Amino acid sequence: MRLSFDLFWSFRSPYSYLLLPRVVDLVASHDVTCTVRIVYPIAVRQADFFQKVDPLWVFYLMKDTYREAEFLGMPYRWPKPDPVYMDPATRLYPPEQPHIHRLSQLGIAATEAERGLEFIRAVSHTIWSGTVDGWHEGDHLAEAAARAGLDLATLDAAIAANPDHYRAAIDANQEAQRAAGHYGVPLMALEGEPFFGQDRFDQLVWRLKQKGLQAR
Repeated sequence: MRLSFDLFWSFRSPYSYLLLPRVVDLVASHDVTCTVRIVYPIAVRQADFFQKVDPLWVFYLMKDTYREAEFLGMPYRWPKPDPVYMDPATRLYPPEQPHIHRLSQLGIAATEAERGLEFIRAVSHTIWSGTVDGWHEGDHLAEAAARAGLDLATLDAAIAANPDHYRAAIDANQEAQRAAGHYGVPLMALEGEPFFGQDRFDQLVWRLKQKGLQAR
């Protein structure tokens, strides 16, 4: 039986973006499947998270993600605009968000169309690579969807026809994420064992090999 693991993933997570090429390469070169499970960022699930966290946490995050991108040879820049809007006056993240709900629901729709990994790879590159400003404008998302073999208008129409379904799917993923053993992203889960963070990818591969992972 083919090995499979879950990937709990957020469009606002730089580490989720930085992990993806390795996941794509693993799935392409080995007999293993990856089930993409889109979740909301911690800023949406817990609006005061960054208000409470030590300022050094954010400082280190910014320094480390740029360093990691350089180490991996990946283009990287904090998105313009940020997928999650923060009120500059309160430094809180209001529930009325202009981007992240649509992005997350599109990820669910792409996954249900069996193109989830391809879609998040293409869209996250558009958002995080720094190659475009205003990733949410014009044809940027439509072109990313097309690179993943999908039609953006079709995905949007499916969501508009049954928005409760897509919201419920994200809620279910978030419950499964915690059941898998962590609340952060990227989180890979293999047969009940959690691997949190892009720096645990090699350990995931090691465990997969213990379970019989074979090259294609």
